[in-house]
Amino acid sequence: MSSSDIFYKIGDLLQDSFVFFEAVGNIFNYSVIVLGFFGFFYWMNTQKKFNDKATNDPNQLK
Repeated sequence: MSSSDIFYKIGDLLQDSFVFFEAVGNIFNYSVIVLGFFGFFYWMNTQKKFNDKATNDPNQLK
């Protein structure tokens, strides 16, 4: 067994491992985008509650 056989085996192993990324496709990207929008709207709702509470409380620093 020569060193080129070892390098070819390593290359084949790495090439076969990238099949996982082809199977996943853009599902991960889309899920991160959806999670980001969910977090954005959740925080905007929470921020609105904080702003309404601060408006109704005259003793709070703004």
